[in-house]
Amino acid sequence: MRKAEYLLDQTFSDLSYDIEDLNFKEFERCVFDRCDLGRCVFLAVTFIDCVFNDCVFSGAKINYVALRTVTFNDCRIEDVNFAMCDKLIFDIAFNRCRLDFSKFYTLKIKGTVFTDCSLIAVDFMAADLTGVVFDRCDLYRAEFAKAIANKADFRTSHNYGIDPEKTKLRKARFSILQLKGLLAKHQISVVD
Repeated sequence: MRKAEYLLDQTFSDLSYDIEDLNFKEFERCVFDRCDLGRCVFLAVTFIDCVFNDCVFSGAKINYVALRTVTFNDCRIEDVNFAMCDKLIFDIAFNRCRLDFSKFYTLKIKGTVFTDCSLIAVDFMAADLTGVVFDRCDLYRAEFAKAIANKADFRTSHNYGIDPEKTKLRKARFSILQLKGLLAKHQISVVD
């Protein structure tokens, strides 16, 4: 097995990475600014305490990538399958990101914070979303079937359609203005 290259406290700016450029690397306390990682097919890559600012991940293959205390700010991360990431110490946060069509299927992302994100048609099926905060997010057509969303906070988000019969929602918080997203299945109209 090839030994991973270790990179500590570095900043990478305005770079476009190809398929294997980041393979067999471990990044700790690194910052990526305006980088394009969309063509990457990651293999044996670890990110610890890293920050991605204004980066593109759309379409990247992130199988077996370790994300440990990683923050994404203003990133495009469309159609990325997070369900294939290393699940040990999986800890991420998203601020002002576009995650449309991405997959978190069966992942345990307890306490994750999504702030001002587009989460259109994201797959949260069977994921553990306990205590997750969806702050000002667009959840249009996001799928929550069989998810555990106990204590999740949806109060400031919109466009969700969650079936309370198929999703665990004990002590989850919702805005009265978005109750229609919980009642759509029953063809109940909520009016002001």
